[in-house]
Amino acid sequence: MVTDHATRPTAVRGPGLPASLTPALLERLAARASAAPDAARVTTTSPYTGAPLADLPVSTPEDVDVTFARARVAQKSWAATPIAERKRILLRYHDLVLARQDEALDLMQAENGKTRRDAFLEVVDIGIVSRYYARNAAKYLGPKRRRGAIPLLTHTTELRHPKGVVAVVSPWNYPLSMAASDTIAALMAGNAVVQKPDTQTALTALWSMDLMYEAGLPAGVWQMVLGRGSSIGGALMDNADYMMFTGSTATGRQIASDAGRRLIGASLELGGKNAMIVLDDADIEKAAEGAVNACFPSAGQLCVSIERLYVAESIRDRFVAAFVARTKKLKIGAAYDYSMDVGSLTTPSQLKTVTEHVDDAVSKGATVLAGGRTRPDLGPLFYEPTILTDVTPDMTLHDHETFGPVVSVYGYRDVDEAVARANSTPYGLNASVWSRNGARARAVAARVHAGTVNVNEAFAAAWGSVDAPMGGMGDSGLGRRHGADGILKYTEPQTVAHQRLQGFYPPARISPETWAGLLTGALKVMKAAGMR
Repeated sequence: MVTDHATRPTAVRGPGLPASLTPALLERLAARASAAPDAARVTTTSPYTGAPLADLPVSTPEDVDVTFARARVAQKSWAATPIAERKRILLRYHDLVLARQDEALDLMQAENGKTRRDAFLEVVDIGIVSRYYARNAAKYLGPKRRRGAIPLLTHTTELRHPKGVVAVVSPWNYPLSMAASDTIAALMAGNAVVQKPDTQTALTALWSMDLMYEAGLPAGVWQMVLGRGSSIGGALMDNADYMMFTGSTATGRQIASDAGRRLIGASLELGGKNAMIVLDDADIEKAAEGAVNACFPSAGQLCVSIERLYVAESIRDRFVAAFVARTKKLKIGAAYDYSMDVGSLTTPSQLKTVTEHVDDAVSKGATVLAGGRTRPDLGPLFYEPTILTDVTPDMTLHDHETFGPVVSVYGYRDVDEAVARANSTPYGLNASVWSRNGARARAVAARVHAGTVNVNEAFAAAWGSVDAPMGGMGDSGLGRRHGADGILKYTEPQTVAHQRLQGFYPPARISPETWAGLLTGALKVMKAAGMR
């Protein structure tokens, strides 16, 4: 996602940068970006205070071309590196991320404005993903014997080759998870990676890359360029052998079109308008707590967070009371420790969107049950966790993604209505179903049009189940991360079929007609024998 950060918030008093984020560290990380020595510079600001944070070099299209050229040279030797060695590097990276997590947490909070609790989940995510692909890549990528065309006579093998150089475009909302998790799989598959993280959170991405090199990654295999998509996005697409993009649906459509023009693959995780269904037999207290955890992590700036709540009418009043009470108790603020429940929005443009969506809804008759206002006393980009009801289709946030700490609550009469309303959107990224009856909830979950559906959990259960695919349906994207899909998409499958003794054409002494009869009989025998 490329965001315009030209409009800066007014600086306010807030926590100073943690001691770990020294000027020397920030300058060293910035120098990791691929750009000319005389590159233009851009200054990012801290969401907590609006004060200047980092001075970063801006890459040009020519810089992107040079970066890809270096990556292609490095990729050849990296592809020849045994998977066992790639595994050792990735497991060392796993250990480094966990050991140095405080530095990562400080960076994420400084650049993104999220709470430390939410930042820590990104550390957990990278630990899980790096261990998973380190220990499963050989199984996914190794040669596989496949059933041959003619039993005993055709020896068929499936091989997997890396795509080459993968472009990864990662967003600002989850700067460690989105920067590293997709890259990990691409690297384990033998690719080089050229990444464009969002400039606002580039330091976190550069930190992750720096640790991978400390773990032993050869020079040039993972590189980063910085800049607006409107400036260097075309160069990324023109050079890439595969595109991995996380961001807006509008940009994703353009990338899909450009990838089709070049006949390269693309994986796109895009927007969402995620629904949570609370069934009439749900544990109300647990569901209300689950709703808090579903709607407000990272100040709602999470692709899989919940923005629509559908609650059975028979329990709606009790659920809403419990949900509102919990939401009003959340502690909002800026702190580089675990004391806060909700942090800041990240950019002025995101604050503008959230404010406009809520103001539009209220002006058209929506009722604010909690929140609904900015908190400039806490920092320039804080917005209270907000619960709305009486939301109607003429309100912008009814159908459009807000991407902030805002949720609308609706009632429903029966399960068919709940499922129909949850599915009444072109998006299909994530959903949640709550019930005391697990089998009933899973049956409802299977009817929801979403790439992941969690039962009695918001999103972490599916997200953390990295052996299973994660991604969107409809306008929420193409392709999947995690599991076999998450690494095989970075490879080109190749079939090698070795035919021995006799093939499909008749031997010299048998007429075509006789041979056709023999093959027909053989096919009938194989079918009767139950052969696949």
